[in-house]
Amino acid sequence: MSLRTRAILVVVIGVVMGFSLSLGGKLLAGKPAPAAADLALEQARLLAEVMARVDHDYVEPIDESTLLESAIRGMVADLDAYSEYLDADEYRDIRVSTAGSYTGVGVEVGEIDGEVRVITPMSGSPAARSGIRSGDTIIAVDGAAIEPGSLQDTSRRLRGRPGSKVSITVLRDGQAIVHEMRREIVRVASVYAELLEPAFGYARVSQFNETTARELGQAIDELVEQHGGMLEGLVLDLRNNPGGVLDAAVDVADLFLDSGIIVTADGRSEEARFSRSAHRGDVLDGAGLMVLVNNGSASASEIVAGALHDQARALIVGTTTFGKGLVQTVMPLSRGRAIKLTTSRYYTPSGESIHETGITPDVFIDDTPGFPDLSLSATVDRNADTQLLAAIDHLKQRGVMHSRAP
Repeated sequence: MSLRTRAILVVVIGVVMGFSLSLGGKLLAGKPAPAAADLALEQARLLAEVMARVDHDYVEPIDESTLLESAIRGMVADLDAYSEYLDADEYRDIRVSTAGSYTGVGVEVGEIDGEVRVITPMSGSPAARSGIRSGDTIIAVDGAAIEPGSLQDTSRRLRGRPGSKVSITVLRDGQAIVHEMRREIVRVASVYAELLEPAFGYARVSQFNETTARELGQAIDELVEQHGGMLEGLVLDLRNNPGGVLDAAVDVADLFLDSGIIVTADGRSEEARFSRSAHRGDVLDGAGLMVLVNNGSASASEIVAGALHDQARALIVGTTTFGKGLVQTVMPLSRGRAIKLTTSRYYTPSGESIHETGITPDVFIDDTPGFPDLSLSATVDRNADTQLLAAIDHLKQRGVMHSRAP
């Protein structure tokens, strides 16, 4: 074992011992403190043994700091499916993604059958200008091949400093095509809206970031202006929306509510226990509201759907949602690192937890292949979207309810 490895292990054992003594002090009244301290020390010794074996016998040399970071990453990841350790680059990425903009090439990617494919290049982005198309398979970035199942790594490699060059190789119709471009600051739109029929609006929210509520409010104002008066109803599409910033979900729900609880949360710490309520003011002035959901609607999407349902403000249409009722808090650490830790369970206004059960729609309509359109565009045939058509039918049946209806 190298001297450096020994030094690292001394520090680790010291930290574990300190934690054990702290734990022992808290549990002394219950008498299990010595056993807890002994177990923690034994586990620290086990860590030392494993690190020593890897350091000495693994087929390739591995830096001790890399080993220790892997141990930390594994410790946090083993808590649940949503907690994770973030190195400096990962923490920077997550801060950027929640802010509604990032530095990159402006391409939305997804994983299909193990391949990283282009869902859509954003309008006016470096990717769009270079000729990258929806459906292209990304096979290399800067000449380095894309491994199967490496969506997150690929997304990270596409980002970088503004003005920096990047080469993207895509496979299209069996031919490899290389695209050279420079990264730029890309604004990520999370809302797409359009007017359907004479007086019904449609708004799709693809994710929840810091600008989503403002985007949605502005989009609805524009629909009202296009119509020349108050809307008779709105379809809010949250299908395949994986969630995002909790406060953004609260603000979106608040757009349509005059009062009442939106969400409550319960956790071990005081900060993890909270309640959020609506403020007076309904952007639709009481007009009909339908919320489209499916199994891809998770977390923040379920907060919005649950609040609007439980407050009898909207009818939920589609299929049962994903069922993620846990809140993650990103906690900064030293040297630009952080951990994303599950700190709370959240509950809908009725007091129900939807974790691992999801929200059951009021009107069950099975998914239509190809919907919703992930590109946030108007290039699809809305008449083929059976869930959307069902929502519009229910809006028509409800009639006009807002106070300024003719």
